Amino acid sequence: MSRSRILVVGAGFAGVECVRRLERRLSPAEAEVSLVTPFSYQLYLPLLPQVAAGVLTPQSVAVSLRRSHKHRTRIIPGGAVGVDPKARVCVIRKITGEVVDEPYDVLVLAPGSITRTFDIPGLVTHARGMKTLAEAAYLRDHVIAQLDLADASQDEEERASRLRFVVVGGGYAGTETAACLQRLTRNAASRYPRLDPRQIKWHLVDLAPKLMPELGDALGRAALGILRRRGIEVSLGVSVAEVSAEKVTLTDGRVLPSRTLIWTAGVAASPLVGTLGTETLAGRLVVRPDMTVPGADGVFALGDSAAVPDLAKGDGAICPPTAQHAMRQGRAVADNVIATLRGGPTRPYVHKDLGLVVDLGGTDAVSKPLGIELRGLPAQAVARGYHWSALRTNVAKTRVLTNWLLNAVAGDDFVRTGFQAQQPATLRDFEYTDAYLTPEQVRAHTAALRARE
Repeated sequence: MSRSRILVVGAGFAGVECVRRLERRLSPAEAEVSLVTPFSYQLYLPLLPQVAAGVLTPQSVAVSLRRSHKHRTRIIPGGAVGVDPKARVCVIRKITGEVVDEPYDVLVLAPGSITRTFDIPGLVTHARGMKTLAEAAYLRDHVIAQLDLADASQDEEERASRLRFVVVGGGYAGTETAACLQRLTRNAASRYPRLDPRQIKWHLVDLAPKLMPELGDALGRAALGILRRRGIEVSLGVSVAEVSAEKVTLTDGRVLPSRTLIWTAGVAASPLVGTLGTETLAGRLVVRPDMTVPGADGVFALGDSAAVPDLAKGDGAICPPTAQHAMRQGRAVADNVIATLRGGPTRPYVHKDLGLVVDLGGTDAVSKPLGIELRGLPAQAVARGYHWSALRTNVAKTRVLTNWLLNAVAGDDFVRTGFQAQQPATLRDFEYTDAYLTPEQVRAHTAALRARE
């Protein structure tokens, strides 16, 4: 009997957990497991703000797949750009640009998400994201460069625009990004003899009426208080109307001279989901409770790109795109894939959210583990303890712990590397949103493949 071909797309929390479980529970004789990812690491996304702030090095949050997986899994260096469920073929663009076709018996789609944008003039051209390792590294360089240029400038208007930073998005990512980078610029200001720390302005903007509503009113207000005490201006019920190279116009009419707009206003499912031609909900693939895709035999979908029913909440709710759900969905899908191969029944995914942790840098944090509200050092201990324990390899844990200790003792040198100084660094450049095929292109591609055979 031939081995089943299992193809997993995406090396985020969902995909990695799925592959790890498949490796442990399937024998080599039962299946061949392949993983499609452009990078040979799992990005620990919740710690990206600390990379941008220089607390952690980029390598610390890039967890090696070759350390965390057995040698059985074949890693295909590229990105999936289309799926033909009828032909059971996944179209992959390798990192060389070569397009190849990968047949499968079982396909697990965990391609994750991209930064969600809106039709705001200048947004895609001038905004910077915080979704990839390259974006975090670029953003650190960019912020320090603004301090360097402002310190050297003789023009007060230029100096004001370079020292004003705007973060859009009052959720987990935006709040941590604003808090960590504001702390970076505050600490760096003492190294610049011509800069007054009071000239450095940080703004956090969100259309929602509350900051981080998922934390609850009390902790949300606590986080808001921490940011405002640090001097971060928080504007709620407001969004961006227009962006240019040197200013940000808000929907309440304010015009902020600024050369830095960091956009963290939510995520959208990977464009890959649109290539299947199956039903979507708010841009995410509609799946059954066992995470199979209706109308696509042998296909499972999970994580940020799938509208997985949240049976713990009920009332038609779908699971939020969090690492916590993605990890548990990865394990659940692996069990269902194994059950399918062995002729057993699949099981629905059920998980109750265990809470959130928010690290605001230094000793500032708010956390809500298991419904218990924490602030300050206890919250910080829980937040960092959770992140540290979630890292998959001992090497990654050692690097992160060492970086935390070194930063706490020695601080930062505020060095910009300049590696990406000549890159446009727009959202489209870093997240490759133009790389995907349309369903018609996928079908034409696989039809041509069959014709050649």
